Amino acid sequence: MTTLSEYQAELSHVPADDAVLATLAADSRVGAQRLLDQYHRRVDKLREQRLELRYRSRFEHELWPTYPLIAGIDEVGRGPLAGPVVTAAVILPHDFALPVNDSKQLTHNERARLFTGIMSQAISVSLGVADAAMIDRENIYHATELVMGQAVDHLTVTPDYLLVDAMTVPTAIPQRKLIKGDANSISIAAASIVAKVVRDELMAMYDTVYPGYDFAHNMGYGTKKHLLGLAQLGVTPIHRRSFSPVKAQL
Repeated sequence: MTTLSEYQAELSHVPADDAVLATLAADSRVGAQRLLDQYHRRVDKLREQRLELRYRSRFEHELWPTYPLIAGIDEVGRGPLAGPVVTAAVILPHDFALPVNDSKQLTHNERARLFTGIMSQAISVSLGVADAAMIDRENIYHATELVMGQAVDHLTVTPDYLLVDAMTVPTAIPQRKLIKGDANSISIAAASIVAKVVRDELMAMYDTVYPGYDFAHNMGYGTKKHLLGLAQLGVTPIHRRSFSPVKAQL
C-alpha cells in the first residue's frame, strides 16, 4: 500500500497524476483523505489566483500590443505625520505570473516574498522619494507627483506607457490614471509592493535613530504611541511640519 509520505510527494506538483488521485480517493485512511482535501484546496486557490491575475492584467493585455513597455506607478506614505513618501515605477515582462495585489491587502511575509519575485523578474524598477522638507515645501500632493516623475526618469529603460494609481505623472509619456489602480493593474500592484517594502524598511531604520515614536510599527502614522512620543519628545527632522498634529508641537 502506498504510504502517506509517498502520496504527499506525488501531490507536491499541480496538476497531480489522475491515477494517483483516483487511488487516493479510494483510500479509506483518514490521513489519505486529508491529503486529498488539502490538494483540492490548493488547486482551487491556484485557480482563483490565475483568474485574479487575468483580471488584474486586463489593462496591460489591452495596451501591450501597442505599448510593449508599460510602467506601473504607485506611492506609499502620503498620510503619515513623519517619514518620506516613496514612489515606485515597475516595468513587468509580459509573462509575469506572480499573484500581486494591493500591498495593503497583503501580509508582511507575502509582501516580502513578492518583493523578491518582482525585483528578480521585472524589466526595470525605480524609486522616487520625497522627504519631509520637500513635502512641507511643495505640499503632499505635488511632492508625490514630482517624485513619481523622478521614479519614471530613473528607470533603466524608457517606458512606452504609464499606468498610474489615481494621480498624474508630470511627463510627456502617455498615461492612464486608474482609481484603485493597485487592485486593478498588476504593474501598479507591483509598484505598490516595492514602495511599501522600501518605505517600511526606512521607517524601521528611523525607529532606531529616533526612538520613542514607535516608527517601526506605526510607520509614521498618527497612532496613540506616536502622538504621545511627539508630545513628550518633540518634533524630529523627519516630521512633516506642515501637518496639523506636528505643527501644534512647534
